[in-house]
Amino acid sequence: MPSSNTARRPPRSATLTLLITTTLLLASCTDSSKEELAACARVVKEGFREIADDRSERFQGKVQEDTARCRGGDKAVQYRDTPWVDWSNYWATGDASTKKEGSEAKTLLGEHAKPNGRGIDGSLIDLEYQRIELIKFNLFDNYTYESYIKGIGGKPGSTLKQWDAMRLPPEHPFYQQVGGSGPQSCNGELIRWRTLTGICNDVFNPLMGSSGTLFARNTQFESTFPRLGQNELTIARHSDPENGNRLGLLTPDPQLISRKLFTREQSRPDLCNAGKGLDANPNQAHCDYQKAPFFNVLAAFWIQFMTHDWFSHTYEGRNSPGLESVGCDEEAESLGCRPGDRREATLVAAEGTPGSFNHNGQNYQKRAYRTTANTITAWWDASQIYGHDAISSQRVLRDRNDPAKLWQPGGYLPLFSECQPDCPIQPQWQGQEVAAFPDNWNIGMSFYHNLFVREHNSVVDEFRRLQKAHPDRDSGLRNPIRPQQVLTYKDVSDEEIFQVARLVVAAEIAKIHTIEWTTQLLYDEPLYLGMNSNWFGLFNVEEDSVSQVLRKIFNRDENILSRTSAKLASLFDRKGEGDKSNALYSILASGAGIFGLNNKREEGMLWWKRDAWDLTDLRDVNGGVNHFGSPFNFPEEFTTVYRLHPLVPDLIEFRRHQDPNQIASKVPVVDTVRAGSSSQMRSGSLENWGLSMGRQRLGLLHLQNHPLFLQNLDMPHLDSPSGKLDIVALDIIRDRERGVPRFNEFRRQIGLRTLTSFDDFVDRRLPEDSAARQEQEKVVASLREVYGTHKCDASKIISTAQKNDDGTFINDCYGKPDGSIVDNIEDVDTVVGWLAEYTRPHGFAISETQFHIFILNASRRLFSDRFFTSSYRPEFYSHMGYDWVMNNGPLADCPYPLTEMKDDRKVCNEPKQSNGHDIAVSPLKRIMMRNIPQLRSELMHVVNVFDPWARDRGDYYSLSWEPRDDAKDDPAFK
Repeated sequence: MPSSNTARRPPRSATLTLLITTTLLLASCTDSSKEELAACARVVKEGFREIADDRSERFQGKVQEDTARCRGGDKAVQYRDTPWVDWSNYWATGDASTKKEGSEAKTLLGEHAKPNGRGIDGSLIDLEYQRIELIKFNLFDNYTYESYIKGIGGKPGSTLKQWDAMRLPPEHPFYQQVGGSGPQSCNGELIRWRTLTGICNDVFNPLMGSSGTLFARNTQFESTFPRLGQNELTIARHSDPENGNRLGLLTPDPQLISRKLFTREQSRPDLCNAGKGLDANPNQAHCDYQKAPFFNVLAAFWIQFMTHDWFSHTYEGRNSPGLESVGCDEEAESLGCRPGDRREATLVAAEGTPGSFNHNGQNYQKRAYRTTANTITAWWDASQIYGHDAISSQRVLRDRNDPAKLWQPGGYLPLFSECQPDCPIQPQWQGQEVAAFPDNWNIGMSFYHNLFVREHNSVVDEFRRLQKAHPDRDSGLRNPIRPQQVLTYKDVSDEEIFQVARLVVAAEIAKIHTIEWTTQLLYDEPLYLGMNSNWFGLFNVEEDSVSQVLRKIFNRDENILSRTSAKLASLFDRKGEGDKSNALYSILASGAGIFGLNNKREEGMLWWKRDAWDLTDLRDVNGGVNHFGSPFNFPEEFTTVYRLHPLVPDLIEFRRHQDPNQIASKVPVVDTVRAGSSSQMRSGSLENWGLSMGRQRLGLLHLQNHPLFLQNLDMPHLDSPSGKLDIVALDIIRDRERGVPRFNEFRRQIGLRTLTSFDDFVDRRLPEDSAARQEQEKVVASLREVYGTHKCDASKIISTAQKNDDGTFINDCYGKPDGSIVDNIEDVDTVVGWLAEYTRPHGFAISETQFHIFILNASRRLFSDRFFTSSYRPEFYSHMGYDWVMNNGPLADCPYPLTEMKDDRKVCNEPKQSNGHDIAVSPLKRIMMRNIPQLRSELMHVVNVFDPWARDRGDYYSLSWEPRDDAKDDPAFK
C-alpha cells in the first residue's frame, strides 16, 4: 500500500502474486474486530498501488492506516509515524506473541484470509514492492549508465542485455577466441566451467563480473563522495554558516568515533586485557559483549568467508603505496587512540571530472566522482578457494596422488612454509595455511577453507566411486566442442572432475548462504518464506499433497504453478518492455525460484513433450540470466553493509567434542589471527573449533560493541610509528574514501524514510523506564556529542530523493521552525547509523537499512549467474553433481530415515518440524556431518548450523536463551 502522500491507482492485472492475495482477502476476514474487518474491506476495494515512476515518491515501506490495521491491528497503526518499515508490526511477523489467537482456518485459502495469514502475506507484498523499486531506481553502473538512461536503438535501457563495455579488450588473451573486433560471444571450453578470472559467465558479455572490473553503485552518482561537496544538495546537507563544511576524510575524527561510539565497555577490564585475555590463567579471562541469542560465532566467520569470494579492494592484500593518518585528535587520544597509527590509502581506478550527458532535458552524471575496482571475481564462484587470477591460482594446490582433488595432507591445508618458493606470499601471511585468498586470515577462515576443501574432495570421491561402479553409465556431462558425444563416467578426465567439484561446492555455498545463513540472520516467518522462495520458488516451498500428486501424474519435477510462473517470467523477459517487464519478471521468477530458472525449454504436448534445451544454442545456455538493464557487479554500498565486526567476540570459548558442555579454555581471537590460526587449528582440531564456534553466541550489531582487539591490532608489515592499527576506525575511513553517502541520504536513496533527529534511533516499542531504552538514550546522547547540532535554514533543500507527506522536498529544518537547533543527522557515517538502528524487525541480526541493500543484491547475484539459472544442468554439473546440490549430498548418508513424498520422491528431512515447517536437513549440517564425523552426535540436535547449537529453538521464532535438555550444565546458560 502507498504511503499517505502517494495516490492510489488500479492494480496491474498481470501482477499474479498481488492478485492472488487480493482474492484471498476478499474471501474472508474472520477472527478480527469489526474495525479490522472494515479496514480489510476498504483495502480490497481500493486495490494495490502502482510502482512509483519517480524515485522521490517511493513506497518507503510505509502503508496507509487501513492497510496497517488489516495486517497488524492497533500495534501496526501505532508505529506508522516512525521512520521504520511497517511490516515488522504485522500479525505473525515476530515470535508466538505476535500471532492473533482464533480458530484455525478450514482451508488453505482461509489461512491467508485470517489475521496471521494477512500479516505474513502483507509482509511479503511489502518486501516485493521494495525489491521492485530497488531494481528500478538503484542500478548505477560506472561503465554503462548513459545507455541505461537513454536506451539503445529505441529499446529502453532497462531492457538491455548486452553492452560494448562488457567486451574483452584487444589485449585480453581470449580476445580472438570470443570474436575479436567483431560480435563477441563465448564458446567452447570458455562456457563449460567457471573460468579463473570470471570471464564468460554471461556468454554475450564476456568481461562482466571478472577480476578487475569496476564496482557499481546503488545510489545516484551525484550523492556519492559527500565530503567533496560537488553539488548544491551535498553542500546544503553538510554545511552551515557557523561550522562551514562539516565533513572531511578525518572529520569527524574516525578514532573518536571508534573510541566513543564503538568500544565495548568492560565490567572487569583487567580480565579482558584489551581483548588479549590472560596468558597465565586463560580460564579466568572475561570480555563483556552484547550477545545475540539466535546466532553463533560460526555465522560471524561465515560472512567473512563469503565476502572473500565476492569482493576485494586490495591487490594481494595491499592498497596504495605509502602511509596516511588515521586521525586521533586530542579528545580521541585521551580515550586511548594512537596518533602514530597509519594506513595505506585505498586503490582508485579513476578520478577527476566524471563527465555528464543530457537526456530529455535532464542532466546526468556518467559515473561516480571516483571509482574503484573489484580485484576478484564478482561471481559466487568460491574464488576464495579456487582463485581469481594467475597469481592466486598458484596457491590452489592439487593433490599429488589425485589431480582432481585439492591437497590437504592429514585433512588440513598445507602451510606456506611447505609451498615455498612456488606459492606467492605477502609478509603478513608468513606461517599461515595456503589459500587462494589468504588475507585477513583467522581461525574462522581456517575452519571454512579446511571444511570446503574436504567437501571438494568428498565430491571427487563420489565421482571416483561411480567411475568404478558404473564406468559405462552416462555421466550427464557434455563438451560444447563435441556436444553430441556422450561422456560416460570412465571418459571423464581428472580436470573435468575437478571442475565439476568446483561447480558443486560453489552452488552449495550459495545455497547455504541463501536458505540457511540468511534465514537465521533474519529469523522470522516472512524472511524464511522469502529466502526459500528466492532459491526454490514460492510455489515449491512445502508443497501440499495435491501438488505432489500432480507432479507424479504429469511426470514433472516442478509443480504446475511453479512451471507456469517460470514460463510467464520468461515471456515478460523476452518482451523487453522495460520497467514493467522487469517488475513482473521479478515477481513471477519468485514464484518459480531463481535457482535453475530456464534450465529447461519444453516443447510439444502430452506424450510428445520434450526438453529442447540445446547446448549448441547460446541463447539456451545464457537464457536464464537477467541483469535488469545494468551489468552485474557488486556495488560499493554493498561492501559497506557487510562491515560486521561487532559479530566477533574477543574471546572464543574453546570446547572439546568429547565433553561439549564444558568450556576448556578461553582463547583470544587475536591469537588466532594470521599465523596464529594455523597452530591453533592443528592443536585444537577442526571438530573442536567447529563445536566451540557453533555453541557460542556472536555479538549484536550495535554501537559500543566492537571487539577491543580490533582497535589495537598489530600491523608490523606497515612499518608505521605505532606498529598498530584501529581497524574499527579504518572502516569509517574506507567508506569515506570510497564515497558512500552518509546515513540519512543513504536511506533516502534506497527508498527508506528520513530520520529527523538522533532521537529517532530509540526503539519506541520499549517502555520508557526500561533499562534497554535508557541505554539507547545514552548512546543517542553520545551521537549528539560526536556529530553535533546546528541552527537550521528552512530555505535549504537538502535532498530530492524523497518528499515530505505534503509533497515538498525535505529541507534543513525537517518541519521545525526556521532557525531551530537540529541534530547533524545528515553527517552520521552510514555504518554508525545502521549500528544505531535499535528498531528492527523481529529476529533481525542486521538493521533494516543493511537489509534493504541486501534485498536487491541477494537476488541479483542469483539472477545474473547462468550457473545458478539456465546452465544449472547435468551437461555442466554431471548427473551426480546436479543431484548432490539438489539433495545436499547423497541421500544415502542422510542422518535420519528418508521421508517419502506423495509423488514417490524420497527426501532427507528433519524428524521434527521447526517453526511450523517441515524442512530438509540443511546443506551445511550435511557437509559437516560428512566431513567432520566427530560432530555427528552433536549435530543430530541442530536444525540450523548458525543457531547456537545448545539452544532450545522453542516455539515459532523464539529468541529465548534456554538450553536444550542435554545442555543444561553448559555454563553459557548460567
